[in-house]
Amino acid sequence: MHRRVVVTGMGVLSPIGNNLQNSWMNIVNSKSGISKLDSKYDALPCRIGGVIKDDDGQRIKLDKYFKKTELRSISPAASYALIATKEALEDAQLLNLDDMTKEVTGVAVGMGMVDLKDICDTNEALLKSYNQVSPFFIPRILANMAAGQISIKYGFRGPNHSVSTACATGAHAIGDSFRFIRNGDADIMICGGTEACISPLAIAAFCRLRALSTSYNENPELASRPFDKSREGFVMGEGSSIIVLEDLEHAKNRNAKIYGEILGYGLSGDASHLTAPKADGTGALLAMQRALRDAKMKPDEIGYINAHATSTPLGDSIETKAIKTLFGSRNVAVSSTKGAHGHLLGAAGNLESVFTIKAVQEAILPPTLNLDEVEDEELNYVPKVSQKWESQSRRVALKNAFGFGGTNACLCIAQYV
Repeated sequence: MHRRVVVTGMGVLSPIGNNLQNSWMNIVNSKSGISKLDSKYDALPCRIGGVIKDDDGQRIKLDKYFKKTELRSISPAASYALIATKEALEDAQLLNLDDMTKEVTGVAVGMGMVDLKDICDTNEALLKSYNQVSPFFIPRILANMAAGQISIKYGFRGPNHSVSTACATGAHAIGDSFRFIRNGDADIMICGGTEACISPLAIAAFCRLRALSTSYNENPELASRPFDKSREGFVMGEGSSIIVLEDLEHAKNRNAKIYGEILGYGLSGDASHLTAPKADGTGALLAMQRALRDAKMKPDEIGYINAHATSTPLGDSIETKAIKTLFGSRNVAVSSTKGAHGHLLGAAGNLESVFTIKAVQEAILPPTLNLDEVEDEELNYVPKVSQKWESQSRRVALKNAFGFGGTNACLCIAQYV
């Protein structure tokens, strides 16, 4: 029999909050973390983003968390992951482990894209002099280095794994970790995604793809509008969230608190287009069906779907089509928290998994912000304000995450019973 896999710790560093408690409180209270970017973005069509802010309201300063010598070799994305990991390990009471436990504790943390600012700055340094190129440049831009830094810092010698599947990265990292534990490769996995993607080049490039919202530069909190008729593109966000997964018996033996349980994991490929999801929604549909099959669940047992929905005209409508194909005429609850924090690319699936785990734990459906007029009245998109999750049975949810290249992931997440 496969082992059961539960969630015993979580950490968050995001535009909507710098820890688990504050981020969840802001989500359920319909707060927005989207704001204007600084003057470096004034010449671009999109001048807003979901940036991480310190208590003073200014963009996060990493020298408050790390020594300057450490920051030479640690990229911003890896730094975000380390901050979120510390909270998650404290939350799970796993900071002081013996060597035997470290050998069965692994890390699976990825990112969607490396820091383009780092690359631009290093190229400028090379134009001045070869000797000005940092010897840490290559380690800083490797997509697996967040996982490596976490493993090194805490001495975890289980699987050291990194996923880079565009905007499905965080969900794939959780799903892969779920399987590592279920199949006996580890007892504990530290997993998730991280992204430090907001820079002038990245914003310009996504604008050229016509992927970003450009009409709300003066009202940034209104820009991310999943499922709304007036949506026009996503808002880029940054941050990290880390989830501690654990074998149930291992967690029970140490009296760990349990937030929820991962029941299943489904993957698929669209095999269709470089950036657009397949028009008939079969890519998303296959991922959801496979997650349900893996979890041995039926569609009518699902009470909530945390959608990938990024606020793009095409993507949101195709995801709706896939959901309706799977659930038929049933008015299932669907929401996207991206209205509050934007799209964190490779850190989206894991941040939104945190909110899905909290939803099944606390019986609260997180809202879809800025949803003034829906295209489809047959689904409950939890518009604007959170709702109580009314259920006569175990609360079970699906979490969708899709990425460029047609890569799809779906997690089945349940109330721990």
